[in-house]
Amino acid sequence: MVTLSIVPYTEIEGLSSLGRIRKLLNIAKEDKIVLLQGRLRKEEEAELIKVTMEEINSEFKGIELAVINPLETKGEAGISKIRNDMISMLLGDRHGLTVVGPASIVKSIRKDPHKIELLTKDSRQHHKKRKR
Repeated sequence: MVTLSIVPYTEIEGLSSLGRIRKLLNIAKEDKIVLLQGRLRKEEEAELIKVTMEEINSEFKGIELAVINPLETKGEAGISKIRNDMISMLLGDRHGLTVVGPASIVKSIRKDPHKIELLTKDSRQHHKKRKR
């Protein structure tokens, strides 16, 4: 069974960068896939990956991470670009979607600017490995 944990941006808004990273990583370590409303800053994404690499062991295999920001489209012009720039100014990091999943469950994440496909591993194999 796959468990999704939906985290509204307001839940991480007041946290420090390290607090945001710890919150997301702790949820992923509980074998839950995190759907975060909004996105982390680029520096926070890099730090999340760094902290994750330091914590990999026999029980925690790491994470898969994907960020989708529909406002980041290439080749925009005119009114569309102005509108999206204004939305970005108003919403800031609240716009978009971040997916963080434990590598033991998430097989792969495929993304393009407008959608994310998340493929999970067979849960029976996952449970057999954990019971050993």
